[in-house]
Amino acid sequence: MIRYALACAGGHEFEGWFSASADYDDQRERGLVACPICESHDVTKQIMAPAVAGRAREAAADPEKRAMMMEAMGQIRRHVETNFDYVGDSFAAEARAIHEGKSEQRGIYGEASKAQVKALVADGVPIAPLPPEPPKKTEVN
Repeated sequence: MIRYALACAGGHEFEGWFSASADYDDQRERGLVACPICESHDVTKQIMAPAVAGRAREAAADPEKRAMMMEAMGQIRRHVETNFDYVGDSFAAEARAIHEGKSEQRGIYGEASKAQVKALVADGVPIAPLPPEPPKKTEVN
């Protein structure tokens, strides 16, 4: 997966994940890349530093920022689990039905295989992964 920093003509900054570098261009040309805030399709890639994985980078992470991010991800997950419909392994079919107007418009969550996720993204169905559950306090050092 490739992560791009993106911005719309309205100045909103956000990020997008694509399975290959050509996917951004293809999806943008098909009108599938839009600002999540204002829904503008006038979106461009921003300059980014390459992400280099390694232990030094992990060790340099600010513990306060990490804790804040983990809390925010936990809040997002709790919000989805409380307010969205759980559809289990029917997620891909139901997301596609909602996108095509064959099912009522609503928030859903569930499970999907990598192949199903790839097909949904390629077809422009707006989906996002649910943040992982935060570690239990008993599992943290």
